[in-house]
Amino acid sequence: MIEVRKGRPEDALIIADFQIQLAAETEHLELDRMVVEKGVQAVFDDASKGAYWVAESDGHVVGCLLTVPEWSDWRNGTVLWIHSVYVVVEARRLGVFRALYGGLKAEVESSDDLRGLRLYVEKENERAQDVYRAMGMSDTRYHLFEWMRDAW
Repeated sequence: MIEVRKGRPEDALIIADFQIQLAAETEHLELDRMVVEKGVQAVFDDASKGAYWVAESDGHVVGCLLTVPEWSDWRNGTVLWIHSVYVVVEARRLGVFRALYGGLKAEVESSDDLRGLRLYVEKENERAQDVYRAMGMSDTRYHLFEWMRDAW
């Protein structure tokens, strides 16, 4: 059984561990632990930055994601961006992301302000794309562009 709940400050270290593993696995990056821990803690210190959601199985956190709000003037409401999705290797293909996504979708459907969910995925991460399509998400007509001050 998988239970989904909003992340709590005591989850910060496991979430930071997950983010470090995610970067290593998907982008072959070695993140600075102190920076990541501070970044995760910043979300708990300032809810306007976003919210973590965790999935538990047998009392252990087995997955997480971060939602970040974006105001949509076109929709007169908030769209939640899904970031930093991670599921521990042993729990993959057991419905962890399905549970997390289902919980978020229910939040959107029951809210007067929330309008939808979005996420971005590495172009090469076809396995994740298949999962997202299976959840009923669709590709968009948009390409994502960015500028970052710090390069890896």
